[in-house]
Amino acid sequence: MISKKRALVYLVILAAAVAVVWQYQGVPQVGGPVASVLHRGLLTDPESVDPHKARSVQAGVVLRDIGEGLLSYSPTGELVAGTAKEWSISDDGLVYTFRLREDARWSNGDPLIAEHFAFSLRRLVDPATAAFYSSMIAGVLNASEIVDGELTPSELGVEAVDNHTLVITLERPTPYLLSLLSAPSTFPVHPGSIAEHGDAFTRDGNLLSNGAYKLDSWEPGSVLALSRNEQYWNNAATAIDEVRHHVVTQEMAQLNRYRAGELDITDVVPPDSFARVREEYPDELHVAPYLGVYYYGFNLTKPPFNDNPKLREALSMAIDREVLVESITGRGEAAAYSWVPPGVDNYEPRRFNYADQTQNERNAHARRLLAEAGYGPDNPLRFELRYNTSDTQQRIALAIQAMWKEVLGVETKLINEEFQVLLANIAAGDITQVFFSSWIGDYNDAHTFLSLMESDNASNMPRYSNQDFDSLMQSAAEQVDPKGRRLYLEEAERELLADHPVIPLYFYVSKHLVSPDVVGWEDNVLDYHYSQHLSLAPAGATP
Repeated sequence: MISKKRALVYLVILAAAVAVVWQYQGVPQVGGPVASVLHRGLLTDPESVDPHKARSVQAGVVLRDIGEGLLSYSPTGELVAGTAKEWSISDDGLVYTFRLREDARWSNGDPLIAEHFAFSLRRLVDPATAAFYSSMIAGVLNASEIVDGELTPSELGVEAVDNHTLVITLERPTPYLLSLLSAPSTFPVHPGSIAEHGDAFTRDGNLLSNGAYKLDSWEPGSVLALSRNEQYWNNAATAIDEVRHHVVTQEMAQLNRYRAGELDITDVVPPDSFARVREEYPDELHVAPYLGVYYYGFNLTKPPFNDNPKLREALSMAIDREVLVESITGRGEAAAYSWVPPGVDNYEPRRFNYADQTQNERNAHARRLLAEAGYGPDNPLRFELRYNTSDTQQRIALAIQAMWKEVLGVETKLINEEFQVLLANIAAGDITQVFFSSWIGDYNDAHTFLSLMESDNASNMPRYSNQDFDSLMQSAAEQVDPKGRRLYLEEAERELLADHPVIPLYFYVSKHLVSPDVVGWEDNVLDYHYSQHLSLAPAGATP
């Protein structure tokens, strides 16, 4: 027979065990804290969490949670100090000196020192890295020559003067350099981790981070699980303990999971449901201007699109962009008749010469251009259009396929590929003919869009090469006067548009559903929303 005293002990043990189980399952219990968890939607898996191999918007969302550059952004999109607490610029604009925080550390507790940033910037431009954004810091002394293999990475104009002082020397004034140094591609990587693990340094358990969070696990196609990095210099200001980036490639699925309370923030809002969502969640729907362009690119290394600008122009003119933004996307996007979006600081975008024509006038002109390019009923044009898995991508592709067929008699085969496969095929350039892509501004300057099309830019996916365009961009880079620089950039865009290497279709707006439980969300033109800037309202509280 069990005594009352022993029975009481058993009850205490049982109660403790139940409390542990409840805590493990995330059920609140009296007297013990429960980790706050933010659930965010992500339209695709990041292609990598190596900051030098990443390239997509989705990768950037994750990297800004687990990493930090010399500078960062505030919730409202203003440039602020990051790992560097202060900096100075020489009078000629060529030497930048950064002072790092003494308490900056990696997630394993190792000190984060200036040499780690120097190492990482050298790795960014090292041809062996094959970084997508290797040309981002082209203004740094010797960077372009290193990317081209003419100099070694050790000759890059970066120097760690001591553990907390980094000096960057430029070849020419670069007014947007500070913005560049907030981009994930300029984030530091841990040299010791790379030495130990090689390319596997990004795997679960190997990756060391210097941001507010660290990556605990990644289940491709499912979820990236992050937890608080207690070694982060500003950890005391981080409110949310864990972040779950849920990979949900179907836009309706994201909406349904939001409705079910499984997501706090969506990456997208499906176009078919946009009007209903606006009525259903008027205070939770966030739509804001965004520096991004959605476009189709031509493979300019192979027939039929190389050396045939009339053909490229005909296909561009035959697309009714107003129908796309009003009936297909329908979420506030603006039809694109330029390459640089409106709203960029100190810049007025150039426009296609047919921008003010009616669509009927454009269609008639497009048919004449197609004939001049050598195609028609006796020689029909057939090609493949590739895009990645997405409801919106498919709807747009089907609409444009129909427009090309109706206006020009063109036969377009649509090929839907997973995002990673599409990127690989575009990079290889062997089988792609026309492909979907997009470009999101890394900083608020026309250069982030125009430089993409320079001949030596690794991000130039159409492989466009035009000496006149390159010369204008070089002249812009040599200007100290902002007005003179702007004139050269605008002329470069005019040259680009006349050549039609791409078909800009529309300019983005950012679109998210944000739960009322999320506190601290601020719309901004770059659409950067660091998890460390957010918090979750206590249960039952009114945010």
